[in-house]
Amino acid sequence: MNPTKVLFGKGQIASLAKEVPSDARILMLYGGGSIKKNGIYEQVKDALKGFDVLEFSGIPANPEYEVLLEALKMIREEKISFMLAVGGGSVIDGVKFLSAAALYKGDNPWDILSLKIRTEKGLPFGTVLTLPATASEMNSGAVISRKATQEKFSMGGPGLFPKFSILDPQVVASIPERQLANGITDAFTHVLEQYMTYPSGALLQDRIAEGIMQTLVEVAPRVIKDPSDYEAAANFMWSCTMALNGLIQKGVPTDWAVHFMGHELTALFGIDHARTLAIIAPSHYRYNFESKKEKLAQYAERVWGITTGTLEEKATAGIKATENFFHSLEIDTKLSEYTPEFKGTAQIIFRRFTDRGWLGLGEHKSLTPADVEKIVEMSY
Repeated sequence: MNPTKVLFGKGQIASLAKEVPSDARILMLYGGGSIKKNGIYEQVKDALKGFDVLEFSGIPANPEYEVLLEALKMIREEKISFMLAVGGGSVIDGVKFLSAAALYKGDNPWDILSLKIRTEKGLPFGTVLTLPATASEMNSGAVISRKATQEKFSMGGPGLFPKFSILDPQVVASIPERQLANGITDAFTHVLEQYMTYPSGALLQDRIAEGIMQTLVEVAPRVIKDPSDYEAAANFMWSCTMALNGLIQKGVPTDWAVHFMGHELTALFGIDHARTLAIIAPSHYRYNFESKKEKLAQYAERVWGITTGTLEEKATAGIKATENFFHSLEIDTKLSEYTPEFKGTAQIIFRRFTDRGWLGLGEHKSLTPADVEKIVEMSY
């Protein structure tokens, strides 16, 4: 059951006043300030006239633990009772961490991440989505980075669903092309992580997942060519939300190994999250070809229209089509295209996974750190 109330469509930011508790002491959190250039800041402030609103800005693209600690201090000192995340997945993830940390009884908030402590109850918050990609606006998970230790960990729990999320596709018009490409890639890979496993007889779940991917493929060139195309923007935004709001994972095996490996590339090199997924995914599918080939062939047929050849040939063509799709978005798919320092990365990640006891990843829990090392090497 997903408890987040979604307000979708043109002009929905004006609905904020009805959704935020009237007596709340609100902390509005956002990123680098692009919302002040594109008019979203003004819309939010207008909608909250008469409310008690404080602001915290500067949450970076990979929400940074040290920055969030400053916000946490403010929440405690100012006795904040409600938060409003105005941004993309990074801002919303940062607010989820703060939601958990604000009510956490322990001494060290990093424990929430490093010890994977589930949050049953958090400080309430809502979101105004400015960048479709992660579906953080309609799920209860978050990923936080810590520069000092070059770590990036996920967290979550039922207490971290937004109370409401405002999705106005008009915000897409001001998103730079690089971010649009990232959003499409991120959402597409989210679906792959929950779909590209083995046939489990969940026919409708497969069709919904394939429908999201087909929609992203269809609207990608339109939204990149003209982000103010409202129909394309709306379908892009809703596809991103549906890709990871809990629906398509119900009753099916899921993988998530691509994300675990990708997070390390962000932590080590600062590469955009979506781009790390595009680096790892093709190698992951090639390495695990035998266990995934039935689903890869189905995907090739249904998403890419590849109907000729043997099962193996279709499966191989499906991986190639995925790479070509990322390339069409000007997303590179090799680590060496992002950093000259790639040598030794696979060994670092092998050691990290071993030290953390992450000994069995993927839908079969069979991917060892040694397998991970080989997949990352294939991605160079």
